[in-house]
Amino acid sequence: MVIIGLYWTLLYRGVSLAIFTGVTAAVALALWAIGILGPVGFVVTAIVLGVPLAIFNIVPLRRALLTKRLYGVFRKILPEMGATEKEALEAGDVWWEAEMFRGRPDWNQLLDFKLTQLTDQEQAFLDNETEQLCAMIDDWQVNFELKDLPEDVWDYIRNNGFFAMLIPKEHGGLGFSAYGQSCVVAKIATRSLTAAVTVMVPNSLGPGELLTHYGTKEQQEKWLPGLASGKELPCFALTGVEVGSDATKMPDTGVVCKRTVDGKEVLGLSLSFNKRYITLAPVATMMGLAFKLKDPDGLLGDPDKIDYGITCALLATDTPGVKIGRRHFPGATFQNGPIQGDDVFVPIDSIIGGPEQAGKGWRMLVECLSAGRGISLPALSTATGKGMYGITSAYSRIRRQFGTEIGNFEGVQEGLGVIGGYAYILENVRNLTASGVDHCTPSVVTAMVKYHATEMMRTVINHSMDIHSGRGIIMGPRNYLAAAYQALPVAITVEGANIMTRSLMVFGQGAIRCHPFVYSEMEAAHNPDFDAGLAEFDRLLYAHIGYSVNRMVRGFTLGLTGARLASAPVDNEMAVYYKHMERFSAALAFSADLAMGTLGGALKLKESTSARLGDVLSHLYMASATLKGFEVNGGTAEDKVHATWAMEYHLHEIENALHEFVRNYPVKAVRPLLKLVALPRGRSFNGPTDDMNTALCDMMLGMKLDSAFGKRMTYDIYIGEGENDPTGRLMGAYNKLQEVDSFYSEFLRAAKHGEIEGESVEEQLASALDRQVLSAEQAEAIREYDRLRYEVLLTDDFSKEYLLNPLSDEAREAEGRPVDMRKAS
Repeated sequence: MVIIGLYWTLLYRGVSLAIFTGVTAAVALALWAIGILGPVGFVVTAIVLGVPLAIFNIVPLRRALLTKRLYGVFRKILPEMGATEKEALEAGDVWWEAEMFRGRPDWNQLLDFKLTQLTDQEQAFLDNETEQLCAMIDDWQVNFELKDLPEDVWDYIRNNGFFAMLIPKEHGGLGFSAYGQSCVVAKIATRSLTAAVTVMVPNSLGPGELLTHYGTKEQQEKWLPGLASGKELPCFALTGVEVGSDATKMPDTGVVCKRTVDGKEVLGLSLSFNKRYITLAPVATMMGLAFKLKDPDGLLGDPDKIDYGITCALLATDTPGVKIGRRHFPGATFQNGPIQGDDVFVPIDSIIGGPEQAGKGWRMLVECLSAGRGISLPALSTATGKGMYGITSAYSRIRRQFGTEIGNFEGVQEGLGVIGGYAYILENVRNLTASGVDHCTPSVVTAMVKYHATEMMRTVINHSMDIHSGRGIIMGPRNYLAAAYQALPVAITVEGANIMTRSLMVFGQGAIRCHPFVYSEMEAAHNPDFDAGLAEFDRLLYAHIGYSVNRMVRGFTLGLTGARLASAPVDNEMAVYYKHMERFSAALAFSADLAMGTLGGALKLKESTSARLGDVLSHLYMASATLKGFEVNGGTAEDKVHATWAMEYHLHEIENALHEFVRNYPVKAVRPLLKLVALPRGRSFNGPTDDMNTALCDMMLGMKLDSAFGKRMTYDIYIGEGENDPTGRLMGAYNKLQEVDSFYSEFLRAAKHGEIEGESVEEQLASALDRQVLSAEQAEAIREYDRLRYEVLLTDDFSKEYLLNPLSDEAREAEGRPVDMRKAS
């Protein structure tokens, strides 16, 4: 038992092969010295254990006897890696997610990481320009009447730098951080998704970012000032009729050729393309274009190279041959449409980065797309989560049924708690991810966050609609839910459809990029120098074997002991969750290794299998963001309630993903080993309890916007002002309810038990005054609240004439809508 414990400890700690060999030799000598092993036993032990260990430790011998054969087989079975696949794998950086993938997270990396803070300029822009933009927008006007932003809103966006947040200050832009951009987009999204999408796209995957990172000095000087000032309005043409998630199969082409222009021979490109789903295309003045470049005549200088691959170029939308102007009609009415071109000729220096960047467009796109995923879509999702947190909890207090606030019903609280928990998760995930984008270009993180954030947004909106019931489905200026509900599929679909992101990208890219050995092993196998590749492969292979054995032992040990042997970097309520995350991290590392070892290249085709491992990695990352937020914000009472709910949710989802991974693993023979390591005691996390959910809902229903936690959850949220604004009307009533709450509840109780008389509120108030249940001031306050409450519950109705022609002056006047509104651009 002592020997077993010793070796278990060595494997658990992951000692080097040399130390393992030395300990084994010492154990054998000790057993011989004390007489447990006789001469024959000692010799047998030396042969059985000593010879293999000697082979493994003597590198030339190991390489000749073992590794050379394995290397030859590995080179044969490893599929060739295409240029675009290699670029996609290499694009971006590996960041904190790698620690969660590798089984022994260094928590100090997370705790020492500094979240980005808004600069004074960014805070001022959020408080002033962004606030003013939100105040200018009537979302009913945008989505139903104009199906576009009004001219004055377009002008304000252009003239105040909303399209130039990522452009450096030296080119006239605002030079905002990724986090600063995220906060601006989030605030706009709480007012209008159409406006938010309009602002976010030029600051995400678009000409501005591509020029900033890859453009030549001449291209930057030509285009960036116009983009910064709003004179130029950009779009980027990537997806087409046949091409969505698989952008590498685009049929659009650019052929290098020479043409005579103004009497001079010009080297350039003949572009033919058919694109769709291009945001801002109908109003754009310049466009980025992705296409496959061919040089059949060797005009770029390499006569042996014809196909260069995906390339990006910039051109004005009024270039002869470009067909633009018609619109798609997406769920949110932002400008979006198709672009076509046939034999459009542009100079060769239209290639972003110049001719030297020919064929390098895919890497540009993957890196910029990953950054966009980490800024824009998490911002939209977080805005929705936090917006619904405040709106739905306020409505749940104002709306009463069966004599009580609907927020008191457990059925309502089931959905309300999810809204609150998800909103807290989304805020912390967005803060960590946007801060990460400010330090590097994390590609795996942004893919997982895009998927899970938008799926959480979908759930939050659905629960909000359920709680609002009929109040949420009647369209009109009073409805603050319908536009977000209608536009929801946009976020699910754009920048990588969620199905593909989950099943192909998260683990498919994460397993190779985050693993400490796999990608290097693949590179060694592709090394044209056999001997050099063999030497590198030998070093990596045996380190990989030791790594995998260590994670197997750690995963089983931590799972069997309920993570009691794991470490935690803090001494507070969250310590136990750090320990369980280390346990699941080890289980993921071993499960991923076994999956890659037993399925090999076929793992790419087992999308459900890889998706479940991707879910484990995603929830480990999001849970770590929750823990980071808890520490940064001081572990307040509110944070404790929200973080506990979030961590119980994440660990439940991790266990479910591991359970389904094991239960459905394609190779049945290894299922018992997977279960033994990943879930040796079965599942123990069942998600937030009813008590946890009730505690969270109670906090939501009683939250004051001016509290420290309330300010943190609303600092980048727009709340309208006045009774004519949909959110202003709701929050005005909610604030009034908090003022009268102490005596309003007594008034309702007295009316229910017959202590005051009357059917109407006015009659009951009069009776309460007569019987001195209320003072005159209290009665007036309740009268005012009841008026506001009733206004909140009302829904819109319209004449047939207005619905048929909402821009008709007569119909608008009859509906009380502004007649002199500015028309759409």
